[in-house]
Amino acid sequence: MAVISRGFGARRRESDPRLPPGQYLTEDFPVLSAGPTPRIELDEWRFDIRTEAGALVSWTWDEFLSLPIEDVHTDIHCVTRWSKLGTSWRGVSLDTLLEYVESDASYAMAHSYGGYTTNIPLDEVRDGRAWVAFEFEGEPLDPEHGGPARLLIPHLYFWKSAKWVRGLTLMDDDEPGFWEQNGYNMHGDPWTEERYW
Repeated sequence: MAVISRGFGARRRESDPRLPPGQYLTEDFPVLSAGPTPRIELDEWRFDIRTEAGALVSWTWDEFLSLPIEDVHTDIHCVTRWSKLGTSWRGVSLDTLLEYVESDASYAMAHSYGGYTTNIPLDEVRDGRAWVAFEFEGEPLDPEHGGPARLLIPHLYFWKSAKWVRGLTLMDDDEPGFWEQNGYNMHGDPWTEERYW
């Protein structure tokens, strides 16, 4: 008699065409982090964009919430192979935030409270493809899921959607962030399974 641990069968690829190769469907929202959960007071929260020339634009929490807010309905995919379909978020588009800076940069490094970083080609966050999200399913984003605000770049693996985001540094050249320095792919497209180097 074969011994199979509970839940083993759930990890097979479902037939849903919204699932990228190698992914399984989950109804949960698993919590995966590279370190402890930081606790950020809203009156201390800032989001900064620093250009490749050193110019800095910064928003407080209240200033950030005064920007145009969008509702986002999307699927998300983790490099650890889970996918969650039909999620609902609210946030500010990176298109809106990038309007405030003059830059010819091609890349950005996202920085999080707690020290996490991840690199992002700017072409991947323009044209309505990325947000700084502060609500999930109609509620303020829980700290364990990146609250008060996280990046949301749903067409890439979810490690690119940096939790506890505090800003972007714009760059001319691509550089690896935390997971990319530790063997993860520089790009992270789930549809072509760009998991690792």
